[in-house]
This record gives sequence, C-alpha cells and structure tokens, in this order.
Amino acid sequence: MYFNPDTLAFVDGEFVKADQAQVSSYAQSLHYGYAVFEGIRSYATPAGTQIFKAKEHYERLQYSCKSVGLPLSYSIEEMTEITYRLLELNNLSDAYIRPLVYAGTPNMTLKHASTSNLMIAVWDWGKYLGDQCLRLSISPYQRPNPNAVPIEAKVSGHYVNSIIASSEARNRGFDEALLLDMNGFVAEGPGANFFFEKDGELFTAPPGSILRGITRNTIIDLAREAGINVTEKFFTPDELQGATGAFFTGTAAEVIGITSIDDLVFSTPYQDTLGHVLAERYHALVTGQSVARSQSLEVKV
Repeated sequence: MYFNPDTLAFVDGEFVKADQAQVSSYAQSLHYGYAVFEGIRSYATPAGTQIFKAKEHYERLQYSCKSVGLPLSYSIEEMTEITYRLLELNNLSDAYIRPLVYAGTPNMTLKHASTSNLMIAVWDWGKYLGDQCLRLSISPYQRPNPNAVPIEAKVSGHYVNSIIASSEARNRGFDEALLLDMNGFVAEGPGANFFFEKDGELFTAPPGSILRGITRNTIIDLAREAGINVTEKFFTPDELQGATGAFFTGTAAEVIGITSIDDLVFSTPYQDTLGHVLAERYHALVTGQSVARSQSLEVKV
C-alpha cells in the first residue's frame, strides 16, 4: 500500500525506486530506534498541489535532530523543494509525506552519530484512523517521562510506546488508546492529540508530556478565530465527566470524533459538536477552500 514497482523515494541525494532503498543490518537506527521523522500532508487545491505547513514540519524535524544529536545537512528550503519534486515524480497531489533522518552507518555503540541519512517517501493514504468516530480506552501504559527523553521531539523510538498502547487497547475491543502522563493527567493518543468539549469550551493538555502537534496548533488557532475558548490545562480522567464531546487531531488522522472513553459516553452526537465544526474548517483550510489568518501554506507555483 505504500509503494509499487514504479514508486520513487528520495534517499541521500537521489530519487530511487522505493523497493530498492536499502539500509545496513548494522545501522544504529535499526537497533536502537535512533532516528527522527515527520508526518506531513499535501493536498490538491485550486492553486495546485500544496504541502500544508511544510516550514513548521521541517523546522520540527530540525529540532528533533538537534534534540538527539543527529546531524542534518539539508535546509528547510531544500527539503521542501525535494518533497514537491518527489510528489511530482510520483504523480501525487493528495499525499502523506514521511521524511526520516536516520543513522544508517554500521554502528553498535551508544554514541551520537557523526553522519546521518535522509529518506523522504510519499504515498496515497487516507485518514489514519478512518472516518468513523472512535471508542477509546485509557491505557495502562503511560506516556514517556519528559525527564527521560525529549518528549517534544518526534523520535522513532518513542513510538514503541505508541504501538504497545494502541495494540493493547485494540486487543480489548476498543478502537484506540488514550494515554496518561506520569502524574496521572490525560496526555494524548498513541499518535494524536486529544481535545474534549465542556460547557461550550475546548480543553486540551498543555506542553509537558505531549507532542505539540502541528494539527493541534492549527485547530487551536481555528477555534480561537471562531470565538471558541480553548484552555490548555492538566486534567485527570475524572474531569472528563460532564464532557459533551471529544476528538483527536493529527496529520495522519486529521480530525476525528470520539464517542466514548471506557464507560463514559459523550452525550452530544459528534456532528453537533465543536469538534465537527472545526473538522470542517480544517478541511476547508488544507484544501484551499478557505483562508485563515493563522495558516502557513507552502505553495508550489
């Protein structure tokens, strides 16, 4: 589903057949999860193919590299240009984009890498969590301690936690997990930020033990522009009582509604919630149907 015999990927300065890209079995990233990545989307718009917030995503990629000591020799502008060219070569407009910076040189030590590799892949990928509202369960697994790892860096190894939490929830019959932080506050999903609605306002976890998602930030901007109050605060699962709705946000998932968390069922149908309103505004923004003051669209002309 990610590539076919004709798909091209960018690997270390070249556009190569995706099924021919290789990495050493002794690569440090393969053994230790020592790599960083981004998830980005492009959309077909009236102005042509647009990568949504390319600058912000590649800035975060740079930050992630710096946080774990991975060198990155490409500039934001270079990576953006490469990505547009890759989309063109693969004849894609609506696409998911996966840049990965990894340590591909054989190295079994635990020292920072002195060199890195850059791979960028693109493929046609629908919403990661689908279009149907989700049933969540609070996970027995916590988000990583921010004093143990740079939690706001998008590090590949962090997502072992996500895989375990998501799989555990699905094995119990739920659609996805909701993770708490080390202090028992609600943090986020395995791959998406969490919002809930109460008394006409939105609430979401503050920076600290979450990845500050670019979609999350966009939704906050759209909500505030629409006159919706958004509060970033620490909250326990008990504080979800009385909430009328909830939703996840993320580049892969976009915006998706949540109907329940364990035994708590939200009282308002998702189509009548603020989350649904913001999902429609988000879709209009990324597809070029509307213009928001806070947008940052990289446009290829």
